[in-house]
Amino acid sequence: MTTKVAAHAETQVSAQAKKLLASLVLVAVVAPVWAAAQTVTLSVPGMTCAACPITVKKALTKVDGVSKVEVSYDKREAVVTFDDARTDAQALVKATTDAGYPSDLKR
Repeated sequence: MTTKVAAHAETQVSAQAKKLLASLVLVAVVAPVWAAAQTVTLSVPGMTCAACPITVKKALTKVDGVSKVEVSYDKREAVVTFDDARTDAQALVKATTDAGYPSDLKR
């Protein structure tokens, strides 16, 4: 009788493990669908020469999740497209600030 109970318990644990694994696989497949590309414009007033945008762009492209960066010296701004499941606007502001070019999110 004890062997039957142990076998039944083992079967239940195995079934639960399979359900858990199936759930994890489903989340792994569906999660990228929840992520969305976001585009923000950062005001970067500290760019004072034509070479500054190169440094700003390099700093932003190093942020995980960033897919596109356009920096305009004339407008003193950076337009950044990123995966919002991997980063956010605050990380972009931090990246430019850490590179010596403090920025703010343009509204």
